[in-house]
Amino acid sequence: MLNRKIRIAVFASGGGTNLQAILDAQEAGKIHSGEVCLVIVNRESAYAAERAKKAGIKTVIITKKKTGSQEAFEAAILKELEKEKIELIVLAGFMNVLSEAFIRHYEKRMLNIHPSLLPSFGGQGFYGLLVHEKALERGVKVTGATVHYVNELVDGGEIIMQKAVDVKDGDTPEELQLRVMHEAEWIIYPEAVEKVCAEMTAKEEQPCRKKE
Repeated sequence: MLNRKIRIAVFASGGGTNLQAILDAQEAGKIHSGEVCLVIVNRESAYAAERAKKAGIKTVIITKKKTGSQEAFEAAILKELEKEKIELIVLAGFMNVLSEAFIRHYEKRMLNIHPSLLPSFGGQGFYGLLVHEKALERGVKVTGATVHYVNELVDGGEIIMQKAVDVKDGDTPEELQLRVMHEAEWIIYPEAVEKVCAEMTAKEEQPCRKKE
């Protein structure tokens, strides 16, 4: 039996609350089939970088402004991923759409979380508080969060895990956003990361079948 951990990189742009949830789950032993080895942020002001540094994880800041183009930006990211032998990418509030070529390179090895029950309130332009504003405008009684694989369609990849959250009368978008984070995002993202990592290691452990 192989006894190794999948090497994970987390991409973030902002406060890094989902990154923190993953780091906390790793520290608690809830994520044991993988390990966060690298955090990449694309904004110099992103607090996610501070969270990663406090956890003793290698942190790299790569901005499109400094690299000059999307192609150079992604090339710089790939260089860091290859240097750290990264096998799984976890997007945690990463506000930069990656190219189809980059996504194909990490097919079924890149995860994202969205603050709704996809396919509702997903797709181009649906992110942050707007998702919750639209849910309240529609009058839904249940919302939640979805972890999915990343493909070339925004929020269009195969769903890995979902968790529902009740919408309460009088909810503001801000209140709903916080409840979705606490009751769904911070719970299922670490669970999904562990699930995918465990599946990846399990595939490695399968013996080769002899041809008959």
